[in-house]
Amino acid sequence: MTRTLITGVAGFTGQYLARRLAQQGHRISGLLREPVTQHSADVADVHICDLANLEGLRHVLNEVQPDHVVHLAAIAFVAHGDLADMYQTNIIGLRNLLTAIERMERRPRTILVASSANIYGNGRAGMLDETMPPDPANDYGITKVAGELICGLASSRLPIIVTRPFNYTGVGQSDSFLVPKIVAHAHRRAPAIELGNLDVARDFSDVRMVVDAYARLLDTPEAIGGTFNICSGIAKSLQDILDSVRRISGHDFGVRVNPAFVRTDEVKTLCGNAARIESMIGPLARVPLEETLRWMLTA
Repeated sequence: MTRTLITGVAGFTGQYLARRLAQQGHRISGLLREPVTQHSADVADVHICDLANLEGLRHVLNEVQPDHVVHLAAIAFVAHGDLADMYQTNIIGLRNLLTAIERMERRPRTILVASSANIYGNGRAGMLDETMPPDPANDYGITKVAGELICGLASSRLPIIVTRPFNYTGVGQSDSFLVPKIVAHAHRRAPAIELGNLDVARDFSDVRMVVDAYARLLDTPEAIGGTFNICSGIAKSLQDILDSVRRISGHDFGVRVNPAFVRTDEVKTLCGNAARIESMIGPLARVPLEETLRWMLTA
């Protein structure tokens, strides 16, 4: 049986990926920083270990003996208040994980590391592809650029695939993220919502498409050493999303700009080019954003 270790397995993406891979017959092991009250039935065993604990990571890896490692654990909220925690987790944590893997006698066949489209930064027009140099506009983007450089250092010794997912959403994502926040307001029939920057557009995908891409990359040895955008190729404005939620929910609501939510380092537009990943694994399993929003609003 194929053994796969997923870091951050109890997170939004981790739960969907565990289910997707378990359906393919993988035995899923999870790595978490802290115990959770419950986790997906798709996870066979869970190991508690902080990414700062190198020796603890070595123990977990030697116990699990994974064929694949998928590294999802990260501080993923751009406005996270504790920058030291973000830098420690996203940079030192990744470095420790790769070091622990290097010291294994039997190494995994594939290590998939989730980076982010935030590495591209702000002010770029057109479709963003993997050849563009990083230009991060916030600390989260900086940590992800550093993570990719760390992967580059280890790539001659380890079978690493780096992914750059653009924005994605779905049922179960935290309300601290934009689309779930809007959906939650519609669910509550709230008369108004407070938002930050309104003049933004994002390339939104469905979480189910993203984990499908991850699963297919794990089954593609030719992808090792590559860096891949995961995106829809369509930038939707915030106004488009608000109008869609109003229409699908049948609930109209006002929008107020809260200065506390406005970020000066906000990336205005992100839209990705998926040509490289589709040349490797075939067409992505795209889900129209309207369908994703309907799924979230009716869940």
